[in-house]
Amino acid sequence: MSRRVSLPAADDLFRPTSAAAGDTRDAAPARTSGPKAVPDVQPEASAEPAPRKPSGRIRHDEKMTVYVTSDELLDIEHARLLLRRTQGLAVDRGRLVRSAIAIALADLEENGDDSMLVTRLRES
Repeated sequence: MSRRVSLPAADDLFRPTSAAAGDTRDAAPARTSGPKAVPDVQPEASAEPAPRKPSGRIRHDEKMTVYVTSDELLDIEHARLLLRRTQGLAVDRGRLVRSAIAIALADLEENGDDSMLVTRLRES
């Protein structure tokens, strides 16, 4: 009995997750179950919109790069550590930023021109 560990080949590790046009290799099946960042079904129209929530700890399919100053990054890191120390919430910077975006967008939907986001953008 061999004690050597059997590892997958590089082709197995780096294979595409969906079949591209003209791709002859077998592609791994696309992930179809589990929570999604954007639901497939549109919510029914109602008098009051559902509150906006951050996506939380799920696999995100989209990426956006945002450049911040060193002071802004330190403020984000300080907020992250403050949440951990005072609230016991161990969150990463991405989750913190997604939550802040959800709060700002919910305020914009609710208050429109009087929202904090519009006020701050007009000031700058």
